[in-house]
Amino acid sequence: MDSRFFTKREFNSGYSEEKYAATNVYKRMLKDGFKDYALAKFDIDFISDSSQKLDSLSAFLQENYDFKFEKLVQDDDHWILTGTATALPYTEEDLMFWVIDLYCKGYEFDCRLDGYGALSDPDSSSYLEADPEVPVDFYNEGLNEINKRNFGKAIIYFSVAIKSSPKMKEAWQARGYCKEMIYSYKAARRDYDKALEIDPDYTDALLIRGTNKDDAGEYDGALKDYNRVIELELDNGLAYYNRGNTKFNLGDKSGACMDWAKAKSLGETDAQKRIDAECK
Repeated sequence: MDSRFFTKREFNSGYSEEKYAATNVYKRMLKDGFKDYALAKFDIDFISDSSQKLDSLSAFLQENYDFKFEKLVQDDDHWILTGTATALPYTEEDLMFWVIDLYCKGYEFDCRLDGYGALSDPDSSSYLEADPEVPVDFYNEGLNEINKRNFGKAIIYFSVAIKSSPKMKEAWQARGYCKEMIYSYKAARRDYDKALEIDPDYTDALLIRGTNKDDAGEYDGALKDYNRVIELELDNGLAYYNRGNTKFNLGDKSGACMDWAKAKSLGETDAQKRIDAECK
């Protein structure tokens, strides 16, 4: 029996609905005069059956997201956490992923995102200064946010970098990674594909797309990506390790063990665990 306040079943069933709701919120913002990439600030509400859970979520979001929160309020059998996010530049897609990141973070702490609304006035819009000569600044800001697990904000920064420099393959790949971390696997794949359209031999994107394909059960496609990485970088231990996992999923135990052994020789410490478990 699931004793959680916000169950896995509820999380899964509400995921797509939360995306749809976010796009509707953005459409209403546009109707009220909001423009793409204008800065907007949102208030947010989370609920849970425990003040301790909300306290933990609040502490995490204050430290890593720079959110500000009011005092918890009890309403019958649940508690409410209300706060304000920092101003960020939004598009419809970026708002959707920003919301989904909060939806996922709430779930991690057994709290549910219960509502949000824009506080900004479209008649006095302001914008980030996105100099086309320095998109790397926004890319680096995105990397900083990844380190804090603030995937929604990271996606926004990578989007700004891409807007300034559409051929920045690193930003496409990193944005895809963030989408994958909040369970938007197909959207992540599209970003990996774009990075590889820019540079077909970009090994970081090949590796992560291979994992994405493996997770989706597309084992032949995953093997193709890992094989290409190994062609380009013969000493890439992670490519051997991942290829071994995919071969194992295909029933090729002998080939998997050979790849794990090669990965181990190249310094991939996790390979030993697979060897111990499967290669006796």
